[in-house]
Amino acid sequence: MPRNDGIRFTSSSVTVPLSPPSNHRDPLPLFCNLQLTSQTLLSATIVRTKSAIDQFLQNLKTNERTSPFHSKSSLLCSASLALTRPDGPITSGGSEAVVTQPKGSHSASGRHEEERVLISEVLVRNKDGEEMERRDLEDEALAALKACRPNSALTVREVKEDVHRIIDTGYFCSCLPVAVDTRDGIRLVFQVEPNQEFQGLVCEGANVLPAKFIEDSFRDGYGKVVNIRRLDEVIDSINGWYMERGLFGLVSGVEILSGGIIRLQVSEAEVNNISIRFLDRKTGEPTVGKTKPETILRQLTTKKGQVYSMLQGKRDVDTVLTMGIMEDVSIVPQPAGDTGKVDLTMNVVERVSGGFSAGGGISSGITSGPLSGLIGSFAYSHRNVFGRNQKLNVSLERGQIDSIFRINYTDPWIEGDDKRTSRSIMIQNSRTPGTLVHRSQPGNSSLTIGRVTAGIEFSRPFRPKWSGTAGLIFQHAGARDDKGNPIIKDSYNSPLTASGNTHDDTLLAKFECVYTGSGDPGSSMFVLDMEQGLPLLPEWLFFNRVNARARKGLDIGPARFLLSLSGGHVIGNFSPHEAFAIGGTNSVRGYEEGAVGSGRSYAVGSGEMAFPLLGPLEGAVFADYGTDLGSGPTVPGDPAGARLKPGSGYGYGFGIRVDSPLGPLRLEYAFNDHKAGRFHFGVGLRN
Repeated sequence: MPRNDGIRFTSSSVTVPLSPPSNHRDPLPLFCNLQLTSQTLLSATIVRTKSAIDQFLQNLKTNERTSPFHSKSSLLCSASLALTRPDGPITSGGSEAVVTQPKGSHSASGRHEEERVLISEVLVRNKDGEEMERRDLEDEALAALKACRPNSALTVREVKEDVHRIIDTGYFCSCLPVAVDTRDGIRLVFQVEPNQEFQGLVCEGANVLPAKFIEDSFRDGYGKVVNIRRLDEVIDSINGWYMERGLFGLVSGVEILSGGIIRLQVSEAEVNNISIRFLDRKTGEPTVGKTKPETILRQLTTKKGQVYSMLQGKRDVDTVLTMGIMEDVSIVPQPAGDTGKVDLTMNVVERVSGGFSAGGGISSGITSGPLSGLIGSFAYSHRNVFGRNQKLNVSLERGQIDSIFRINYTDPWIEGDDKRTSRSIMIQNSRTPGTLVHRSQPGNSSLTIGRVTAGIEFSRPFRPKWSGTAGLIFQHAGARDDKGNPIIKDSYNSPLTASGNTHDDTLLAKFECVYTGSGDPGSSMFVLDMEQGLPLLPEWLFFNRVNARARKGLDIGPARFLLSLSGGHVIGNFSPHEAFAIGGTNSVRGYEEGAVGSGRSYAVGSGEMAFPLLGPLEGAVFADYGTDLGSGPTVPGDPAGARLKPGSGYGYGFGIRVDSPLGPLRLEYAFNDHKAGRFHFGVGLRN
């Protein structure tokens, strides 16, 4: 951070600057341009030593003419001392002290400074030449002397250096060396003027600097003589406070007023203006963007009038990147003329807004057949509809049995809302295997559940790491056989709908609360969601479903432990295929999907330990347990009891995993409590 060079200390008519400490932080960018530079405190005090040392030389001249002891020291008296800036004359600010010589007398002056004068006695007195009232300050001055000792032969340079050392203690605003001729020889007297005692503080311009931080910095000096070196350390700590937080601010002025009041002037660079500049992806030249500038600006936490923070600016860059419509983002601060403020320009490079994509995956609901679980997908997405960062996605997924067609439109931040509320509108037509609950059909026939769903959801963060979702969803669902015909009972004569019709209609009010922890893989997570069936029509289902999931990660050395727990309960009249299915890759490993049980209630717990193997490859050991809490028979038709599902079970095993853009890829082998082994493949952390 820039030095506090030339800060003025006015007490009566005395200027007392302080030299910088030896260790200083690098300045923040643009500080010099933003006119926030400050000056050091000690260097200008040396200016006052010019007249003092000149007077000292005059005393030596007088002593040389009257004392026989110094008849060989005439050259010492003709030396001329001046204190100037290295590049020009002395100004009112801080300057460096240098010794110069008149023209034509370079060699003579040099010889004078090396000429030695015998000093018989060295004393420290106040500015009037009397004994000092504060003995401790006199001891500080004497302790600072290095060359000036009684019965020593001194040069002018050595005296000057000791004058500087006394000033460097920080306790004195002036020091005058006086040579007095006595019967015993020349007595060297340093006449010093101590600083005032600190009695109060006035701080101006510190809008973001906490008052407690300032008070704590100055508290230990109250009622004591101001030590300018200590004061410079306090200034450095204040500047460090700004530096650590990436804030554009520093101490730009300090004065000691009469009465011992310290006036502290702080300069902070406020944001004057924020502008968006679009750059071409190929040339890097300015271009016209598709995104509306206000859509980007509303994402920024940095606002006009705030003190600019580089850390806050970095968070703003990350926030704009998470919008998903920018390829590159950077912030360039520039000084706003001579106002001491800063203009911010955000350079953005837009990504291609829309396009088609295709891919594949695995469905966990299909566990047999030559193409077991394989699905293909095709989608069109537009990331920046109307230039407002709104998302449109149309996708089709097709597998051996299941299929999903979905249209989703999302506005990540509703215009005019100050709570960052998002809105999502969804229409979906899906067909999924019914084997999770109604498995093992005789004759190897298949059973699918068809759902037509439409709804709207609103989400928003309401506390750090916490977010909530509320929505309204309508669902039309029913079962079909392998020929596509609607059916109401399975081969065990268990009902497939709650209403007794070929389909169930449900209007759901959905509420969800999510805690995401740090967001890192394996970090803590908690999800609580509730669905309430609203029977606006007599045939619509009326029930309440509550489900909760929790996960906790713990690192011990190179190993990472992951504990997870989930559970839920349903009250009311609900479709049998909506029962909680237990068993499978994301439930109890070692069992097929839904093979442990299906119930109105459930609880599943899991423990894992992962450890590094080679590069991105990790190994893992795990154990799972799940139970329907005895609620299987309460599901309409008792599909779990008809298929002799145990209702509870455990599994254990080992596996390997590797990180991918989609999350950890998991390949695991597990044994269940019947000693049967099974492979599992999953993407992402276990739910």
